[in-house]
Amino acid sequence: MAVVIEMTARRRSPAPLLTRMRDRSPGLVGGLLGGALAAGLGLASFAVLVMLLWISSPYPDSGPGGAMHVAAALWLLAHGAELVRTDTLSGVPAPLGLPPLLLLALPVWLLHRAARDATDGGVGEEDDDFEEDTEAVESPPLVSPRIAWTGVVVGYLAVAVPAALYAAGGVLRPSWVWTGVCVPLVAVVAAGAGVWSAYGRPGRPLRRLLGPLPAGVRPLVLGADGRPGVAARAAAAGAAVLLGGGALLVVASMVGHGAATQASLLRLTEGWSGRFAVLLLCAALVPNAAVWGAAYALGPGFALGAGHTVGPLASAPAPFLPPFPLLAAVPEAGEGAPVHWAAGVVPVIAALVVGWTVAQGAASAERGGTKPGGTRTAVWSAARTARAAALASLLCAAALAGLAAMSGGPIGSAVLSRFGPVWWQVAAATLVWLWLLAIPTAVGVRAWRCRSTRAAEPKIGKQRETAAHGARGQRRVRKDGRGWFTRTGVAGTAGVSGAAEGARGTGRPGRDEVAQGVWGLGDPGDDWEVESGGRTTRDASPADGTPSPHHPSEPAPDEPGPRDQDRETDFGLYDFLPPGPDPEPYDTRDPEPYDAPAPSGRSSPPETS
Repeated sequence: MAVVIEMTARRRSPAPLLTRMRDRSPGLVGGLLGGALAAGLGLASFAVLVMLLWISSPYPDSGPGGAMHVAAALWLLAHGAELVRTDTLSGVPAPLGLPPLLLLALPVWLLHRAARDATDGGVGEEDDDFEEDTEAVESPPLVSPRIAWTGVVVGYLAVAVPAALYAAGGVLRPSWVWTGVCVPLVAVVAAGAGVWSAYGRPGRPLRRLLGPLPAGVRPLVLGADGRPGVAARAAAAGAAVLLGGGALLVVASMVGHGAATQASLLRLTEGWSGRFAVLLLCAALVPNAAVWGAAYALGPGFALGAGHTVGPLASAPAPFLPPFPLLAAVPEAGEGAPVHWAAGVVPVIAALVVGWTVAQGAASAERGGTKPGGTRTAVWSAARTARAAALASLLCAAALAGLAAMSGGPIGSAVLSRFGPVWWQVAAATLVWLWLLAIPTAVGVRAWRCRSTRAAEPKIGKQRETAAHGARGQRRVRKDGRGWFTRTGVAGTAGVSGAAEGARGTGRPGRDEVAQGVWGLGDPGDDWEVESGGRTTRDASPADGTPSPHHPSEPAPDEPGPRDQDRETDFGLYDFLPPGPDPEPYDTRDPEPYDAPAPSGRSSPPETS
């Protein structure tokens, strides 16, 4: 037995390498399966859509194999990869690199979800079944972020490579350079965002990415609590206003060119299935149109072919284009009219929003104060506010430049080799608009908020002082030193006080006499409350300010008497109140003793703080 115990106690653990492999293998396998599943679901979605359109088309020009090749090519195009069309009339391959931005949402969402689930290690599924298990909800992820991220990316690319090889045998062949750059980039970014979300969106990874920035700039981009800083929030607000304004311009132009838009849809195809496909393509290109509308409002405009730019000041004649609903909304060629110049309202509003957002962060301590338990932050200086507005303008310009680069591309060769806005022109125009308007707006609003708050502080202090003096003015001290007199305006309290005074007398008059004596003291609405040593009673005083009448047997208020000496001992805290009700049957608490004994026949009232 001793040998068995000794051998059991001396048993060694497995090798560290085997333990590490055993612990990491389930997480890595789960990430690989999740990435492969995300890629497969994306391909299947595109395949189902293309097959439905092919089946419903009255003029199918290829078999099911051709439709599957097109689905794989569109899946790669959604990642930003450029395609090459080989069946051209001239026989020269033509590039197709204008990706519908709405199609990018599906691969990004699938990758994000796969990375998050792989990091959770199945905990998320258990939480859905057992919502009351708080330990499972609060437990950290079981899989290392690097292992989950690597597994998802590798599994996704393991499916993307065969899909690209399969699409190469169709009419739309992928460009290997663009495919090798865009597809891994989307997988890396989306999977990283999913892992970061699974870990509760910590701020340390973002701080590492912002390490090259100066120390004074990083807090403006990322706050101390991991949330976006003032400059980042202002940049996001400005970009949202620009994109929303661009979308409104597109909608307004389509409404204004309603007849041409409807005619283009009817001329493009005659079958309902073809028109449905055109509408789906228009819906997928709505984000692109919003970016193009923002570029138009900023001034540079966008290109409809090489050498044909459409802007608010002037529009060059566009080349011969096929009828398409979105292209029918393009303004006519020629010099811009005042209705076209009105598009400049969009960047003006965006600049004002950026400046206002920065000013709110710069003077938040003046207007909003602080939360309970927090510390009051100092108001930014005008120079720091201007720097924050300049940084927000730079971030907004970078965001618009990236979207402009993603939303454009070629749809053919020669004249059709350039469609969409030029990214560096959009960035420059955004910087000019925002720097000219956002910086002065931020500084001016910050000064206004500080000035309005400082002007309101004396008024608030004066109101508080007036209220305090008014409260003290309602009290006056009795000459006999019994305490403070406060106006109450309650008639019944005077009657109770008079009844108490009458009860202490030698004769103890009846109820009628007490009521007659009390109501004869003065106006019931001109009563006074007496506070003496923590004790409260009420007396009555005439409205003209004369001393209240007293009982003949008592001395005048100015003359001390024997009753004044015994008042501190004989005057109870609640002796003027009527007898209280009997305690409830369920009230088992014992009454606490009092310093002064209560009068006989009266129940002791509860102690008050």
